[in-house]
Amino acid sequence: MLEQALKNQVVGLFNNLNNKYTFNVEVAANHSSKQSLLDLLEDVASCSDKVSLEVKEGEGLSFTISKNGETANNIIFRAVPTGHEFTTLLMAVLNMEGIGKNLPDEGVTAKIKGINEKVVVKSYISLTCTNCPEVVQALNVMAIYNPNIEHHIVDGGINKEEVESLGIQAVPTVLANGEQLHVGRASLGELLGKIEGIAGTSFDASTAVEKEYDVIVVGGGPAGVSSAVYSARKGFKVAVIAGVIGGQVKETVGIENMISITKTTGAELTANLYSHLKDYPIDILENRMVEEVEVVDGYKKITTSMGEKFVAPALIVATGASWRKLGVPGETEYIGSGVAFCTHCDAPYFKSKKVVVVGGGNSGLEAAIDLAAIASEVTVLEYMDTLKGDQVLQDKVNNLPNVSVVTNAETLSVDGDGSKVTAIQYNDRETGNVQSITTDGVFVQIGLKANSDSFKDIVKTNRMGEIEIDAHNRTSVAGVYAAGDVSIVPYKQIVIAMGEGSKAALSAFEDKIKNKLTEAPAEV
Repeated sequence: MLEQALKNQVVGLFNNLNNKYTFNVEVAANHSSKQSLLDLLEDVASCSDKVSLEVKEGEGLSFTISKNGETANNIIFRAVPTGHEFTTLLMAVLNMEGIGKNLPDEGVTAKIKGINEKVVVKSYISLTCTNCPEVVQALNVMAIYNPNIEHHIVDGGINKEEVESLGIQAVPTVLANGEQLHVGRASLGELLGKIEGIAGTSFDASTAVEKEYDVIVVGGGPAGVSSAVYSARKGFKVAVIAGVIGGQVKETVGIENMISITKTTGAELTANLYSHLKDYPIDILENRMVEEVEVVDGYKKITTSMGEKFVAPALIVATGASWRKLGVPGETEYIGSGVAFCTHCDAPYFKSKKVVVVGGGNSGLEAAIDLAAIASEVTVLEYMDTLKGDQVLQDKVNNLPNVSVVTNAETLSVDGDGSKVTAIQYNDRETGNVQSITTDGVFVQIGLKANSDSFKDIVKTNRMGEIEIDAHNRTSVAGVYAAGDVSIVPYKQIVIAMGEGSKAALSAFEDKIKNKLTEAPAEV
C-alpha cells in the first residue's frame, strides 16, 4: 500500500524508537475498509522491529496503540489514516516515545496535566482536510500526557450515519462529552483552553516566573519569524510568543508567489519557518495568547494566557490578521452546521447542494469558483454595487453556468431549523426589500481583521484596527514596532510580511544603539 520511498522515510523516523508499540485492531469481518486498514498498518509495522500488529474481530472499525504491551485506550482511531492523516498516525507513535516537533514545552505540558476530570473528545475529520491534522495531533498529545483525556478520531467517510445523525457539515468538528467544543482549525493552546473550561484544571498560573529579554516578538507567522531571526542575528536575546508558528500561512494550500520558490504549500513553509527559528537561540513559546500589555518606565511587560510575565525594552507586534465574521444572527450558532470559512476543507460536504458565498472580493470569487465544481448552485452576495475581485476572477465567475451574483446585498441573518442552515436573509440596498435565499451552506469570505486587540490601548490604530507605523515600522510608542498584516502596510502578502519583519528588527537594533528603546513616545 505504501510506496517504497515513503516506507524508507518511515524507517528513518522509527529508527529512534526504543520502546515496542502494537497496533491493536478491532474490525468487523465484513467491514468495507477492513483490508485497507490492515494493509496500511502492516506496511507501517514492517518499517521497524519495534512495531507490530494484532487483529481481532469486533464491531465497526477501530484501533489503538499500546506501548510495551500496556493496554492504552486514550487514543482511538476510527479511521484508515491515509491522506493528510497518515502523518497523524506516525506522530502518535513518535509522541508516545516522547519525540516529535509538535510536543509542547514544560509550561503547556503542566497545563495539560492539570485537567482533573474525565473528558471524552471526538474529532470528526476528513482525510482530505488540511486543517484536521493539526487539531487531531494536538488532541492526541493531550491524551498522551493526561489519562483523563480520551480522544476518538472519527473519519466521516466511513462513519457517515454517525456524522449525519449529529448534523456535522464541517471538519474538523470536535465534541467533548457529547457537546460541540470546536469547529475548524485550532492550535493546541486554543483547544486546551476550551477543555479546561468544561473539565476544570488544577494548574496554578501564579507559579509562572518572570523572564527578561532584549526583544519580545508576538506572532509566529512570516513577519514574526523574520523579526525573531533578524533580532537573534543582531545578538539580541529573543522570545517568540505565538498561538502557533506559521499563523495564517498554515491555512494556505498552495503558494506560488514566493520569489525563487516556484511552488510550495502552507505546511511546507511553516515547517521551514520553524526550522529557521531553531537555528538560533530563540525561546519559542507556542500555544499562548497575550492577555495584557503594559509599558512601565519604557519597558514592555507582557502577560500570557499561561500566567507568564515577560519583560523587554523592545516589542515587535506581528500578530497578523484573521477571517472576519458577519456578526449577524445565526452565524455563530450554525458554524459547522452550514456556516463555513474554508472551501478547501468543507466544500465536499455540499456536493450537489445549494450554497451562498458572502463576499465579492478575491477570496469570495475564488471560493465561488471552487464551489461551482461541487455544488449544484452557487450565489455570491456582495455588499457594494460592483464586485471587488480581480477582473480575471470576475470573468471566470461570469462564465460559470451555476454561479449567480447579487450586488447591493446586506446580509441580515443566517437561518436554520435548529440543526442545519436552511436560508440566508439579505437586504436589497437599492430597493430596501428583504430577500431570502434557500441554501444548504454559507461560506463567509469578507476579508481579514487585524489581530491588534491586545495592543490597541498601547499604540495607535486606524479605524480598521491596523497598527499605525512609520516607514521604519515604529509605532506611536518608543520601542514598540509592528510588522505584517497587523499593521497599516498595504498588500497583505507573505513576502511583504517577511520584509516588514526584518525592517522592524533592524529598527529595534538601530534604536538600541541610539538608546531610543525606552524614550518618550515617538511620532508616527
